[in-house]
Amino acid sequence: MNKTGLVVSAHSADFVWRAGGAIALHAARGIDMHVVCLSFGERGESEKLWRQKDMTPEGVKVARRKEAENAAQALGVAELQFFDMGDYPMRVTDEALYRLVEVYRKIHPAFVLTHSAADPYNFDHPLATHMAQEARIIAQAHGHNPGQGVIGAPPVFLFEPHQSEQCNWKPDVLLDITPVWDKKRAAIECMTGQEHLWEYYTQTALRRGNHCRRNGGNKSCTHAEGYQSIFPSTPELLA
Repeated sequence: MNKTGLVVSAHSADFVWRAGGAIALHAARGIDMHVVCLSFGERGESEKLWRQKDMTPEGVKVARRKEAENAAQALGVAELQFFDMGDYPMRVTDEALYRLVEVYRKIHPAFVLTHSAADPYNFDHPLATHMAQEARIIAQAHGHNPGQGVIGAPPVFLFEPHQSEQCNWKPDVLLDITPVWDKKRAAIECMTGQEHLWEYYTQTALRRGNHCRRNGGNKSCTHAEGYQSIFPSTPELLA
């Protein structure tokens, strides 16, 4: 089985803004990237769509699903799933939690990307992180569906929130996404329901690219993504 990565995205656009570069970079190197969107973001993430006459929740979901599918194709996502858990508020049922556990056990991810552990502006984001981490722990438990293969301990990286300082988020990984920036920008432009964020996340990538260069990264780096690791790294050497 190919090496895999898992992205747990609260809403259908989050994986694009925050982890699109990582997805495209790893996909280009033969790693199967799986994305789970817990919600379409139909209530709180789709203001532009709600301005359309006679719009309905189902109509918003259809539009956001199509945007996410187009973005996933641009990034090279191997599999995209929608859990349709609602948003504003999002609620985690046992059924949804165990469904995510099954994703872990099916693909055995080498790493997991998800949201910051805190976000006072959007409670759905840390809830998604809590769900991703709880599912990871359950997927490691031999007593859950005995006889089914358990997973190891994939590292978890938290991608950049919209206002990092307010979310107690501090990057300790700067990932150079320069080689795939064109793919991430193409995916960003698929998210027509939130066009106001296109330039914001372009500027974020440029700023992180500067940080990457100044912290020992490739001097030709122009665009990067920041991540905060949850667990200690275990390198064989430090140099």
